[in-house]
Amino acid sequence: MIKFKYVILYVENVETSMNFYKDTFDAEIKFITPEKDYGELLTGETTLSFASIDLAASNVKKGFLQSKTEVKPFGIELGFVTDNVEALVEKSINNGAVLYEDIAVKPWGQKTAYIKDLDNYLVEICTEIQ
Repeated sequence: MIKFKYVILYVENVETSMNFYKDTFDAEIKFITPEKDYGELLTGETTLSFASIDLAASNVKKGFLQSKTEVKPFGIELGFVTDNVEALVEKSINNGAVLYEDIAVKPWGQKTAYIKDLDNYLVEICTEIQ
């Protein structure tokens, strides 16, 4: 059996990043190390996890690109579904996110918006596809 279990974001400050997602998307903290260099949030079937840049560098010896605010976000996104896109976008901005693409309605009726989180990761806030 194979199961997609978690996504790990490499971030400067694990606790700050986790709190943004906890406060914005009402996620529950599952675990954070005493060193605060790794943590997990409960977000349903798939856990959203965070690792410090230093911890990630110790695991990925060949290196990786860091997400930085002065460049465009990576070509990947996290997606959160809600009935009220406007309210969740506003909440995310109030918690420190930056609006990247304003709310739009797709031809198939789905409402979407894109923000950049505190670490410049791209997050889609959208309604369920009908």
